[in-house]
Amino acid sequence: MNKLKTFLCLASMCVTCLYAQDAKTCFVSMPDSLCPILTAVNRADCVDFLESKMKAEVTNRFGAKSEMTNLSADYIRVQMSPESSWQMKLLATSDTTKVICTISTSCGPACDSDIRFYTTKWKELPVSSFLKLPVIADFLVIPDTIEDYGVRDAREKADLLLMKAGFTAGNKNLTFSFTVPEYIGKNVADKLKPYLKADKVYRWEAGRFVAE
Repeated sequence: MNKLKTFLCLASMCVTCLYAQDAKTCFVSMPDSLCPILTAVNRADCVDFLESKMKAEVTNRFGAKSEMTNLSADYIRVQMSPESSWQMKLLATSDTTKVICTISTSCGPACDSDIRFYTTKWKELPVSSFLKLPVIADFLVIPDTIEDYGVRDAREKADLLLMKAGFTAGNKNLTFSFTVPEYIGKNVADKLKPYLKADKVYRWEAGRFVAE
């Protein structure tokens, strides 16, 4: 009977997501293939715990602990493991339609994020339809005329773009932080420090993210 109640609850929330389009119902209805760490019951329990002002920690599929740390009408954040986190944001594209943006971040030791977009039925959408991703030149600008070979050598070592992305609490801003200095070593990072730019911030405007 308990299993039947759980099934009916999950099915109801799945249908509700298509109409209410709030974060918690879409989160619970997410296909298991998109969330291999948490089961549907895990996800429902996280919502119930946090709404009850309890610590939203569950034992995930792999026997480890995951914790939902943020829950609002349009935003969810889950600490999947000590080294990884997952965020979800509902974003309006019109008065009646929303899209889901997810951010999966892994840190080991430098953090790097993967961004995806979906319909509220969890059909994947092209990232390029909603966001032009930053490139290294958005974070690191070294003049071509620079004669310091130490700087030039440091720049060559920073050839892999790693970025940590995250939403700002209470609004729809999306921020990218350049994490390459975390993996290239302090001495090399110090050479590049004078040429680093600030985090890149995007705001949600007319159905897509626009760089500020």
